Amino acid sequence: MKKTIIILSLFIILVFSVFAKGNSEKVKTNEITVYAYDSFTSDWGPGADLAAAFEEKTGIKVNLIGFDGALEMLAQVTFEGSTCEADIVLGIADTMTVDTNLFYKWTPKCNNSLEGYTKDSPLIPFDYGVFAFIYNSKSGSPRPASLAELTSSKYKNQVILIDPRTSSVGLGALLWSVNVFGEEKAMQWWSDMAQNALTISNSWSNAYGLFTEGEAPLVLSYTTSPVYHALYEDNRDYVALEFSEGHYMTTEYMGILKTSDNKEKAKEFCEFILTEGQSRIATDNTMFPANRNTVLPEAFEAALMPSIIVNKNTKTDTSEIDRYIDLWTKAVVR
Repeated sequence: MKKTIIILSLFIILVFSVFAKGNSEKVKTNEITVYAYDSFTSDWGPGADLAAAFEEKTGIKVNLIGFDGALEMLAQVTFEGSTCEADIVLGIADTMTVDTNLFYKWTPKCNNSLEGYTKDSPLIPFDYGVFAFIYNSKSGSPRPASLAELTSSKYKNQVILIDPRTSSVGLGALLWSVNVFGEEKAMQWWSDMAQNALTISNSWSNAYGLFTEGEAPLVLSYTTSPVYHALYEDNRDYVALEFSEGHYMTTEYMGILKTSDNKEKAKEFCEFILTEGQSRIATDNTMFPANRNTVLPEAFEAALMPSIIVNKNTKTDTSEIDRYIDLWTKAVVR
């Protein structure tokens, strides 16, 4: 009996040691996983180069997992809950309804230099942009001067829009229209635009791909989009249009999940994104960098900063967003 107890005790100790070792290895693993939207993780996005540069500097490997838009990404995080494999979620727009209780609160070293940073939030801004329609100046299509003008029959099949139910860019455009026209007139605008649009794409990547393939002369995007063409293609045919009603600004955030076993390494990556990575974010993500100390290339002269920002001092109550989307669905999908 005594021998059996000793053997059983040794077995328990062995199992505990293996379990403890496994847990220790999980905590000390030299990898982090980052969820991001597809244009960040794609071949033309900044994700792969940033991950490689960070690994070279720190020895920490970054696993990038891309999603077909930020809304899909956040839905996956919510679905996975405590089993989520991500350490960092990157690309959360301020237009999205987010449960901030999922995220770990910390303060980046450069917080005083960050545009859009709020000390009370666990989400950290890494870039920002302004929604606009991008126009192919060589298309021969008339150049619109306002959102209202886009509903004219002369723009039939000339515009590519994006679905606010699946894309943060589409959602940004929905909030832009509400800020400009008010709720009722905004839904009428979308109803009219649904008749004019060549298509309403499910993601920014798909929409912009159709645009650059010449399917339509106008696409919903950001005022910074022409920077990419100027910088990498020496092409200045694509122009961000300034509209008389004003434009809507958005900020993109990243956050470390509370469920992460590698919070310190995750913080290292976030700090890297906010410092050395900001110039790459600016050029490859083609957005304004959140860190105001970032030196921008001359190509950013092609980036429009509109004179009127309609949401500069106000933010849409997130409780209203679901209602706007419901109204949009009734107006557009019918």
